[in-house]
Amino acid sequence: MKKYEASVIHMAPTVLNSLMQFYDQHQTKFKHSIRIVIAGSAPPPAFVTKVEEEMGWEFIQVYGMTESSPLSTISTIRSHLEELPNKEKYRMKAKAGYQMIGAEVRVINERGVEVEKNGNDIGEVVVRSNGVMKGYWKNEEATAEAIRDGWLHTGDMGTVDSLGNVDIVDRKKDIIISGGENISSIEIEGVLYEHPAVLEAAVIAVPHDKWGETPHALVVLRQEHTVTEEKLIAFTRENMAHFKAITGVTFTDELPKTASGKIQKIHLRKRYWEAEGNHDGRFVN
Repeated sequence: MKKYEASVIHMAPTVLNSLMQFYDQHQTKFKHSIRIVIAGSAPPPAFVTKVEEEMGWEFIQVYGMTESSPLSTISTIRSHLEELPNKEKYRMKAKAGYQMIGAEVRVINERGVEVEKNGNDIGEVVVRSNGVMKGYWKNEEATAEAIRDGWLHTGDMGTVDSLGNVDIVDRKKDIIISGGENISSIEIEGVLYEHPAVLEAAVIAVPHDKWGETPHALVVLRQEHTVTEEKLIAFTRENMAHFKAITGVTFTDELPKTASGKIQKIHLRKRYWEAEGNHDGRFVN
């Protein structure tokens, strides 16, 4: 970045997390302006605050899929909202944002009706544009499942706030349903990243006798930091509705990621069950 004066850098949140850790250790300063463009998964609001206030870089999140070639929304702050307090703007930038020119983006419920713009009602994100694929190669069944009535069904679940900003709360398969309530693992992860001892966090659903399933956190701690399971559980209960709070924590040295840096929750769920099968509390790396 320094040698070639890179000014626009596109990455997943986990890669940005690594850059932030390097910055903490070396306090690297740049003479040129830098814009970080985040995609791949929803970043915690704490990342936006650190990037813009401490590091002095511009933070932008975009959302899309390969099937939509590839971007559909952007989180830049529109001119009529520039006077909002920074805290509100940072929270807005952590969302997927509003639809780009040429793309139509909606969030719909199971009946195909758009959800209320209240930031709470959860539905599936659907996209329509000239950039959406015609279909999957030689796979008519998958194409029919993904594209219905001209809309690409993304499999991502989200909400829409009063200003029309889409907030991705989870993949459809990752939504935690506890006692009949839909819980976003991404929202819980955002709270965990506020804790000074947490370097990386991922939340998955685990079975519960009373509630059906509850949130369980897999956590990588920062070097020279310690925290107990009980304190992390209490921290989430203090900072969000109690029914959303984690009910358990597994500490691990690393989280499995794709080549682009996205955390692979499917492997976390498998490893959790392998650890349960050992009956000794060890998490299999």
